[in-house]
Amino acid sequence: MSNVSMLIVGCGIIAILYGVYAIRSVLASPAGTEKMREIASAIQEGASAYLNRQYTAIAIAGVVIGLILGLLLDWSVAVGFFIGAVLSGVAGYIGMNVSVRANVRTAEAARSVGLSEGLSIAFKSGAVTGMLVAGLALLGIVGYWLILEGILDTSSKQGMRHVLEALVGLAFGASLISIFARLGGGIFTKGADVGSDLVGKIEAGIPEDDPRNAGVIADNVGDNVGDCAGMAADLFETYVVTVVATMLLAASFFTGAAQTAMMNLPLLIGGASIIGCVIATFFVRLGSNNSIMGALYKGFFASVIISALLIGVIINWQFGFDQKFVADGQSITGMDLLISAIVGLLVTGFIVWITEYYTGTEYRPVRSIAKASETGHGTNVIQGLAVSMEATALPVIVICAGIIIAYLTAGLFGLAIAATSMLALAGMVVALDAFGPVTDNAGGIAEMANLPEDVRKTTDALDAVGNTTKAVTKGYAIGSAGLAALVLFAAFTQDLELLFPGINISFSLSDPFVVVGLFIGGMIPYLFGAMGMMAVGRAGGAIVEEVRRQFKEIPGIMKGTSKPEYGKCVDILTKAAIKEMVVPSILPIAAPFVIYFVINAIAGQEAAFSALGASLMGVIITGLFVALSMTSGGGAWDNAKKYVEDGNHGGKGSEAHHAAVTGDTVGDPYKDTAGPAVNPLIKIMNIVAILLLAILAA
Repeated sequence: MSNVSMLIVGCGIIAILYGVYAIRSVLASPAGTEKMREIASAIQEGASAYLNRQYTAIAIAGVVIGLILGLLLDWSVAVGFFIGAVLSGVAGYIGMNVSVRANVRTAEAARSVGLSEGLSIAFKSGAVTGMLVAGLALLGIVGYWLILEGILDTSSKQGMRHVLEALVGLAFGASLISIFARLGGGIFTKGADVGSDLVGKIEAGIPEDDPRNAGVIADNVGDNVGDCAGMAADLFETYVVTVVATMLLAASFFTGAAQTAMMNLPLLIGGASIIGCVIATFFVRLGSNNSIMGALYKGFFASVIISALLIGVIINWQFGFDQKFVADGQSITGMDLLISAIVGLLVTGFIVWITEYYTGTEYRPVRSIAKASETGHGTNVIQGLAVSMEATALPVIVICAGIIIAYLTAGLFGLAIAATSMLALAGMVVALDAFGPVTDNAGGIAEMANLPEDVRKTTDALDAVGNTTKAVTKGYAIGSAGLAALVLFAAFTQDLELLFPGINISFSLSDPFVVVGLFIGGMIPYLFGAMGMMAVGRAGGAIVEEVRRQFKEIPGIMKGTSKPEYGKCVDILTKAAIKEMVVPSILPIAAPFVIYFVINAIAGQEAAFSALGASLMGVIITGLFVALSMTSGGGAWDNAKKYVEDGNHGGKGSEAHHAAVTGDTVGDPYKDTAGPAVNPLIKIMNIVAILLLAILAA
């Protein structure tokens, strides 16, 4: 093992060790009163039961797909696929299990100590998931690469080809878990949220986490399986896909010693950023102004700055800033690579800031939706839709600027390095995201355990910030997914030239098959999003009926003399999520095969490749807009409801509040189901297309 490989492995191990430290620190905190522990236990039981059933269903699909890959390509690809799938599942599962134990400890910290300790526990629990995502992703890639190097002759083009295909298989395994976890978890959590809100808040007039609502435990379970495990799988997949795609481009653009060094570079950037993120976690401290968001931003911006410095050290150590290379006909230097990496970090910062603007209660977009609630449900929905569409503009401009600067600086490889550095911050970003469900659950436990008002005030403050961090990190996830997909598309075009040199593809709009491919690819995110929204509608409708039934048939619920049947709601949602996630998740896997073979049968292979490549461009473009619109708009709807509940525009129980709840009901599946699930969709299509080329060339 070379010094470089040892360094990369060492950084991955540091991430895991930090995760162990954070787990021990969280679990060492007191778990509260007997009543609090009872509620937390019910949430833990429901979350574990759901994830066990979800992963069992995914495992069946995974085994079938893995065997097909082994038969059609090579068993090294199948093994890579299983490694990616297992590690992605492990990251989400462990993170979820820590989160469901941290929620009650956060509530107890708020009760017995105060805001500072509650913040510390919630953030540490999120950091467990974040560091596991980054560490396991890095170790999985470098570990499998080292194994493949020991088995295959990487000095030959054929041997290197087998290695790269196996690594693409690993990325595909991670992607499969991601889309199932995002979609299934999203259907569960939003079905619970929608169903319990519509009956509880509007019809019964009781608070969100009132124990009299039969859907309340399912709602808290959903926060963990959707927002924690789902986000972990999402960013694990994006991290792996981006690094592997960058390695693919490095293998295509460089030769000899430069090839090995450039293939190592994305792994080294990931390792450096792990160190940056670990150090930055200790910057998360409340200041004198008690700003929770300010404390979290200290950690985020510290991770950006420290990572940038360490990436500079890494590039200087590996190449020097003045050393020149030629990549795809363009001359680049070590300094060009550093600039590209910094571009990726800056894009991350701008997208985080823009998303906070569109989803924070202090700013115009959220307040405009809250104001529109005064005139009814319809005007709330109209304004929410308007904000969701408006919210796409600034992130896209930032992404475009990043693409142009990175490309002009270091070509396609510079773009790949920018995407890699952006994803390298996944450890801190996932930590901020997983902070959200923990604080949400802490507030729920405080409400259900009838803790004093001052405790609920503390947990509400944490929850409000957690809601913003969930929205902010989704913006980051989408932006990084867009760049990752572009890198994958570049890898697809390179593979097409390499494996089918006799075919000339220009992707010209004068070619009708290119136009057809663009239309079909552009349609897929909309179709996929529709499937996700309708699935939540059906699941939420079932919960509405169940909660209404229990209010009607168990009269003692509202008086507090009878307990609702919480388990029935959990069971309904578990069955619905497992059932509903299958067909949409198969769509991006099947689409490239259908497009290629149908067009090939009609007009031949050249037309088929034109349509397939164009469909990838279409899915990237519309997927980016659909995802940005849904997640930002949904976050704005959610916080508009919270803004009204804080006493504005009539406060809780007012007509404006009822309208805001309706808007939030629309926004919930927007931001937590359909929107985020588009992230893996656009990358899966590109990965499957790359694997299809390998199958056809075999």
